[in-house]
Amino acid sequence: MSNNANSLFRPDLARCRNCGVRQFALFNNLTDEDFKLVHLPVEDLAVAKRGILYNAGDTAQSIFTLRSGLIKLVHYLPDGGQRVVRVVRPGGTIGLEALVSETFSHHAEALQDSELCRIPIAVIEKLDRESPRLHKQVLNRWHQAVVESDNWLMQMSTGTARERVARLCLFLTDQETGLCHLPGREDIGAMLGITTETASRTIAEFRRRGVIEFVARNVFRPLPDQVRAVAGLEDEELGAAE
Repeated sequence: MSNNANSLFRPDLARCRNCGVRQFALFNNLTDEDFKLVHLPVEDLAVAKRGILYNAGDTAQSIFTLRSGLIKLVHYLPDGGQRVVRVVRPGGTIGLEALVSETFSHHAEALQDSELCRIPIAVIEKLDRESPRLHKQVLNRWHQAVVESDNWLMQMSTGTARERVARLCLFLTDQETGLCHLPGREDIGAMLGITTETASRTIAEFRRRGVIEFVARNVFRPLPDQVRAVAGLEDEELGAAE
């Protein structure tokens, strides 16, 4: 059967082949022969802003690749506060702990309207057995997620409030459009370990100083040289897109 005919019967796999973030995503190394091994559906999933993808302790039966939007992984503290342990950008893989655990470790919440692919664990297990490329790919993804979490905690939890907000602006800037879609001030505070008031005051200061230019509500155009100077980081320290 031709690839075109396969696509008619399995539109989900056709989307995988043609996905715009596939070069960054979990399936980026799979060949057409690998795709023929997949007999369970890879589902489209939409999560509205503030929607919950899963909660800590939920049964883990799938992992997810983010196609568009922004997802935060949150650990809730005993006092009711929250700590953001990682923010996932398009191309990132979410919920990899499902491969070794029966439950998810964190809460996953959409910071923006988001579109994802839900990949059943059974798909990963089958490809792991029959396609050696995927085993290495999953291990690389796992290592990358650990490194990104460590980098996130280091970059967003150290330094002054101004440095942290500048680093967040750089992290969230779209490389194609040059625009930064900032979440709400409360989310910024939770991400950076600062108060909501400090987050608002710092962003207002950046606007006054011309470090960022206002475009629309919560949308800014950071001026790269100025933001980097405030952030105190080299380009490579900010991390590549997931």
